[in-house]
Amino acid sequence: MSDRETETDRDEAPELDEEWFKNAGKASEVLPDLVARARGQRGPQKAATKERVTIRLDVDVLEIYRAGGRGWQTRLNDDLRALKEKEMAP
Repeated sequence: MSDRETETDRDEAPELDEEWFKNAGKASEVLPDLVARARGQRGPQKAATKERVTIRLDVDVLEIYRAGGRGWQTRLNDDLRALKEKEMAP
């Protein structure tokens, strides 16, 4: 028995038999706040930090960034920022 587990814990836990599962409610109904967001969805932002835009880029440029895997849009944004900062440097 682990440090976190006691006999009392086992006695208080319901038996998870067919009847228990038959009467169990949907998680979205029982704990709506916990399952309010679907996986991969962000919660509300405190302040808008990004803006959705439509931009046309050369196919080869997109292929280079997409080949790097997840986060390609962030890398593209970072490269554009660095280029602009370099351009504005004294």
